[in-house]
Amino acid sequence: MGHGERGLPPGVAMPAEHARRSGATMSTALVLDPNRVAATRLSFFLGIPTLTGAGLYELRDALGSEAGGAGPMPPIVGTAVSFVIAYASIAWLLRCVARRSFNVFVIYRITVGALLLALLGTGVLAA
Repeated sequence: MGHGERGLPPGVAMPAEHARRSGATMSTALVLDPNRVAATRLSFFLGIPTLTGAGLYELRDALGSEAGGAGPMPPIVGTAVSFVIAYASIAWLLRCVARRSFNVFVIYRITVGALLLALLGTGVLAA
């Protein structure tokens, strides 16, 4: 299947509350081509424009404020360190997905979701 079909579900899911771009992208990519690594990689590639734009917007604000007179170096160093950590995290996740199925992630999401619903239902957490 073409890349156009893989890009449609995240666009449709965007207005839906609680729908996640990466989940919709990976689910659709897996239906079209059951390669977990390719599906995960596509999900990250589709996020690059949004994350880059948001990062540049925030960096612009951070450089403009120069909190405490520290100058532009703290935001620049923070952005560089964040990039390195994010790159390493994505590389780790791709290796993990290549070796294991998504079942661990599915169980985690269902467990955390059920726990949050229980905490909200009992009033321990407020929405």
